[in-house]
Amino acid sequence: MRNLVLPAKIFEIKEEADLGLIISKLKDFREEESCRTENGETINLLSEILDLKQEEGSVSGVFSKDFIQRRYYKRELIEAPITEESPFWIKTFKNKVFIIVSAPSVARGVKKLLTNYVANKLSKVLFILKGSIIEVKISHETLKELHESNPQATKLIWFDQVDLPGVEKLCLAGSDLADSELYQDYLKHGKIWYVVFGVHKRGIVVGITRNCVVTLFSKSSADDFIDYILKDLLILVE
Repeated sequence: MRNLVLPAKIFEIKEEADLGLIISKLKDFREEESCRTENGETINLLSEILDLKQEEGSVSGVFSKDFIQRRYYKRELIEAPITEESPFWIKTFKNKVFIIVSAPSVARGVKKLLTNYVANKLSKVLFILKGSIIEVKISHETLKELHESNPQATKLIWFDQVDLPGVEKLCLAGSDLADSELYQDYLKHGKIWYVVFGVHKRGIVVGITRNCVVTLFSKSSADDFIDYILKDLLILVE
């Protein structure tokens, strides 16, 4: 079990993608680059895919990348290599192939291995060029239905594309969520961008954006979180 904020993002592979071919390309991926530190030392940094495995209708693995961490200790710059790992899952669903990339929290001062970076790198590994793996969307209407199907479970709503002069975003939280009149008024002026709500049957709290960034806010295992995405969220993707 974990009690940390855990984000993930859903992408789609637009090229024809056989899972057997995918795993054969990913298992050989390994890149090494030399980095020179401030004191002149040369360190080899490695990018590779670990723990690759195939199950029925899915492939999973961990994208691992080395960075140089720089921090000050007693007024001196200290540099040390550090590895960041980003788990990913490739899943066939309704004649589409999706990739879910997780971006666990990392130590302070370390450049985050962003989900978009991993998606672009996998696109190059699998199809040579960027652009074969793209972002997906959940519509404003779908997020609206999620809230209105169980308003009591909603904890926060952000609205964007607001047509009020000088206002970029609107937010409803706490007791304001029970004010249906205020909610309807906000709907007239913007679209739902982000919703945080409780999933009663799974006992978790998640946040979802229209560009399919999904964040776990409650104590749960990473496996249960990904199971929720695979079984409950992919069906909502446009």
